[in-house]
Amino acid sequence: MTTPRAVPPRVPPAERGATRIADRVVAKIAAQAAREALAARPGGPPRTAGAGAGAPHATVTVHHDIARVRVSLELDYPSDLAAQCAAVRSQVVRRVEECASMSVPEVDLDIEHLHSAHTRTAAVRDRKLR
Repeated sequence: MTTPRAVPPRVPPAERGATRIADRVVAKIAAQAAREALAARPGGPPRTAGAGAGAPHATVTVHHDIARVRVSLELDYPSDLAAQCAAVRSQVVRRVEECASMSVPEVDLDIEHLHSAHTRTAAVRDRKLR
């Protein structure tokens, strides 16, 4: 005859532990969101939408479930820079909230370079010469 196993008592959800998402993971989510926002702009993906030196990169500081995000990117010029920045900010907030369940009270943008049609043509020409 076997004795019944003792069932451990249920632990309340608040006492079970927590899931922690690393800052670098949230930064990757934010950088991808910036790429998505820039690729969705009219006129096709700008130079920043691809991989390489022109791709957006992000740094994030997380405290509790609040993420402070800084995204560095390059933009096409002339264009509506304010609209591009607004699109990046809203997409970063939306994606970090849905993927990491963190609130994002601020997204700081560092525009490192502005690229005109002339600089893109020169860059393509330089690549062909190498």
